[in-house]
Amino acid sequence: MATDSPFAFAGRTGAPGPLSGVRVLDLSAYIAGPYGCTLLADQGADVLKIEPPDGDNLRKYPSTLQAESRAFLGVNRSKQGMTLDLKKPHGFATLLKLVREADVLVHNFRPSVPKRLGISYEQLSFVNPRLIYCAVTGYGETGPMKDKAGYDQVLQTMTGMCALQGKRGGAPEIIYGSVVDYYAAALLAAGVSSALYERERSGLGQFVGVSLLRSALTMQSARMIWAEGESLDIGRDMRSGGVTGIHPTREGHIYISANTPRFWKALCDKTGLHMLEQNERYDTVRKRADHANEIVPHLHAALTRHSALEWEEIFGDEVPCAAARRVEDMFDHPQVLAEEIVGDIEHPVIGRYRGVTRPIKFGRTPGPDPFAAPVFQEAEPSQEARKA
Repeated sequence: MATDSPFAFAGRTGAPGPLSGVRVLDLSAYIAGPYGCTLLADQGADVLKIEPPDGDNLRKYPSTLQAESRAFLGVNRSKQGMTLDLKKPHGFATLLKLVREADVLVHNFRPSVPKRLGISYEQLSFVNPRLIYCAVTGYGETGPMKDKAGYDQVLQTMTGMCALQGKRGGAPEIIYGSVVDYYAAALLAAGVSSALYERERSGLGQFVGVSLLRSALTMQSARMIWAEGESLDIGRDMRSGGVTGIHPTREGHIYISANTPRFWKALCDKTGLHMLEQNERYDTVRKRADHANEIVPHLHAALTRHSALEWEEIFGDEVPCAAARRVEDMFDHPQVLAEEIVGDIEHPVIGRYRGVTRPIKFGRTPGPDPFAAPVFQEAEPSQEARKA
């Protein structure tokens, strides 16, 4: 590939990744589409982010960084940047040139928009039959809701995630952290990679559809089971009755998982609650769920003897657990450092920062070194505009 290609990054260093040489056009905004493309970039793909004249909306999100949006930096690492106005002839013509060279195109327009812009799958596959065309939508490409705007927490609320997250009998609660968006990003990376693999055999590109609706329901596959003959309105809550969960300690909170006989016995041994472990009323996870109101007060009383961090040490490998930490505590956590998940990145405006750089580990093709998200650049005027 020519070094003057807009996809190429001359200063990119490090080893090749499994997707090295794959060229991706990222026309998407917010989180799901852009982070899916970042996952491809992490694996070595050359990603060119195309932004409209006013930029990706994520750039405008609140941030304590004055010059850049923290969210934009985290979601768009390891990409080159370009600004195009697809509604103008020059911008549209430039995109078509890029499409001829690209392997993958990703966007998150509503289904009715691409055809109007002249960039539908049918239109672009005519330009490049090998193109993998990935559309990220809120609700999919068909159906009565296809052109509604879809957002992470809207889909959480719609699909029952918030109802389950809330306390029994209480109000629904949002799961913060854009979990639907990030899972959709993972589905995007998986779907595009599979389509690229299939293209090696057929020589043809194809349409790949990812939606927040699919993401939100796929995340609940263990609950989305309705057997023939059973009532629809049944209990689908998989929570283990209060024993497995977050509990207060002398200082801080700790999450404990004790579903198996082995872990239940270890929990009782470590906390000194032998009478619970020996009681036949509590000898299965279902029985413990039924009698949680009897068990949990004893557990809470025992946990007041130590702090959450101390209990983490006491339980060790015998009881799955974690002291409740802040995300800030993860930058220097020894396990995170050992796995090299977080690394240093240089940015031309804000300088050096630390962030996630290695979401997947590859032994033979670890992938190139990460670099900063692109700085926003004003679109260059067309030759026609210069002459005017």
